Amino acid sequence: MAAKISWKQALAWRMRRQLLDPVGDESAVGVVRRLCAVQAQVASFAELCVRVRRTRSKPGDVGRALIDGRLIKTWAMRGTLHLLTPEDAGAFLSLIASGRSWERPSWQKYFGVTPKQLDALREVIRETLAGKVLTREELIGAVTARRGYGHLGEALRSGWGTLLKPYAWQGDLCFGPNRGNRVTFVRPEDASSRWVRPREPEEAAAIAIVAYLRGYGPASADNFHNWLSRGRVSTRQVRKWFASVGDRLREVEVGGERRYVLAEDLDELLSTKPTKAVRLLPGFDQYVLGPGTDDPHVLPAARRRAVSQQSGWIAPIVVAGGVVRGTWKIAADNVQVAWFSEAGAVPRSGLRAEVERLSTILGRDLGLAVN
Repeated sequence: MAAKISWKQALAWRMRRQLLDPVGDESAVGVVRRLCAVQAQVASFAELCVRVRRTRSKPGDVGRALIDGRLIKTWAMRGTLHLLTPEDAGAFLSLIASGRSWERPSWQKYFGVTPKQLDALREVIRETLAGKVLTREELIGAVTARRGYGHLGEALRSGWGTLLKPYAWQGDLCFGPNRGNRVTFVRPEDASSRWVRPREPEEAAAIAIVAYLRGYGPASADNFHNWLSRGRVSTRQVRKWFASVGDRLREVEVGGERRYVLAEDLDELLSTKPTKAVRLLPGFDQYVLGPGTDDPHVLPAARRRAVSQQSGWIAPIVVAGGVVRGTWKIAADNVQVAWFSEAGAVPRSGLRAEVERLSTILGRDLGLAVN
């Protein structure tokens, strides 16, 4: 019989695992590893996502870790830009690549390129980047100069990088250091001596699922699926991966719903007490992206649009007791909190403490204003 816990317990345990209650003393790399990855298309949010989980940090810690090869930046979960550790990235990338979404007829029709041509382009990109750091234009220029690839120039220049993403997922390229305001690309093994190439999906699944449940459990296979691939891998395949890891998992009943945790974490989860901790988390924070913005236990369904906004924008959030209770932004010298009216009394002392902590992190004096 599955053990029973409340969602308040489950979310309190998740806050602990994500270094939010209490705030942790991990390095920047340790935080990224604990979260599996950190979404990074907005660099300032990515750095703040890491720093709010550390008792001590310095501006630029993430950048230094990238320069030193202790972190890499690449297109990963859901096709978006992420920070990952080079040791673990290959496991997640392997699962995303296993869906081979670039072989779908719709993809071929849109870009006018066949799977055979894409495989050949892969070798061109690998050869072009070998031992080099190239801007997007330099890489595109080298590719389109090859016979048969000239028509791909416009697609390769897309700001979304759609035609290049399969090569990131297969471990052929990642982002290098910016050259002024221009992005660069490099092969992962040249970006970091710690790089571990993608494993076979069956091996990678155990690594990735275990890592995910350490930070985001109790969770379902659907939670993992939505976080990882957003349709690039079939639901059936994800469930098969979960079944293959079955001996390391335990089912729990959370508020009447079935979820998974690691067997080794079950006792700690059962002993966890609900939390009253209040946290100000940045936009695109993993606390809400990990389970997905459609998980009503973390983000009330009626408030999803307040957080998951137009064009994929994820607003900064106020978390209290493990649940998203509002959003926030900095205007002038104030942290302006939009507290959800149905969330009850405003925890002003907790918010003031968080604003003080945010002021220290950002190096500026900030006040609190609650709407």
